[in-house]
Amino acid sequence: MSHYLAFSFFSVLAGCQQQLLRAGGPAYTGASQTAPKNLPVRTFAAVKALKKDKKQDAEKDTKKEKRVIDDKDRHKPYGKTAWVPVDDVYIMRYYPRTTYGVEDAICMLKNFQRLDFTPHNQPVYIDLKLNMKLEKKKKVDPFVSMVHVPHRIKTEMNQVVVFTEDPNQAKVAQENGAAFAGGAELIQAILDDEISADFFVAVPEMLPKLLPLKNKLRKRFPKGNRGSVGINIPKMLALFKTGHEYMVESDCFIRTQIATLDMPKENILANLQAILIDVCSHRPANMGPFIERAIIASHTSEALWFRSEDVLPKPAEEKE
Repeated sequence: MSHYLAFSFFSVLAGCQQQLLRAGGPAYTGASQTAPKNLPVRTFAAVKALKKDKKQDAEKDTKKEKRVIDDKDRHKPYGKTAWVPVDDVYIMRYYPRTTYGVEDAICMLKNFQRLDFTPHNQPVYIDLKLNMKLEKKKKVDPFVSMVHVPHRIKTEMNQVVVFTEDPNQAKVAQENGAAFAGGAELIQAILDDEISADFFVAVPEMLPKLLPLKNKLRKRFPKGNRGSVGINIPKMLALFKTGHEYMVESDCFIRTQIATLDMPKENILANLQAILIDVCSHRPANMGPFIERAIIASHTSEALWFRSEDVLPKPAEEKE
């Protein structure tokens, strides 16, 4: 009986081993079934590296060109309800923004002042957005300019300091209305705030001696590209005493005063034209329109978009 039980036990054990081997064990029996625990076990195959296609990479790098939609021949602008609203009260975002002629915009500003009972001598500003992009991802450098406007905006003269060590040049500067004229002796007085002025001009040989004032004056430091360095002192004084300065801010915007609202419409228009012509003089050659967007507004009125090309000189037609 005991021999029969022992035989049955080993038969069952052998059957279990066969079942385990069929389920997941190795197909061979000659090697040991135990493996060292410190060997790494790899449960997946390595992914084969794919070679990059240069053409596909080039296509991804190239940005899609912005689609320009021509609305001239459409019955309504793209994405808008209609060209012109029918009612007096409407939602502005459903219609194209109205762009006025320059003279109409100035007249509207004057009407706003009468209706709102705001100060009649409030300043008039323009806000320009320039196209500063060039080829090959280059941009036009922001600039600062001084321009003579036909009708003065300020009632008082600008204070101008002239740096020169020539007594004759200093005398000419005083005769032409310079607030101060002198050489290196003025540097310490300016650093101590004993002398202040709106603008500073200098003759070329004085520039190396004026370096201690660079951090003090900053944008007002004399520079050749701004017309504040030269030998013609009367010409520089005539420009900076009565000139109007403006600059490009935030890479492509010009925001500056052009007049006061109590000026006649013709005077405001003349000042606007002088500033716009000077702005476009900084446009690089062989470049398209320089002014992308033009806005005019008084101190208390709403902003009005206007057509800057109305006051700019028309390009001369090429002879056939």
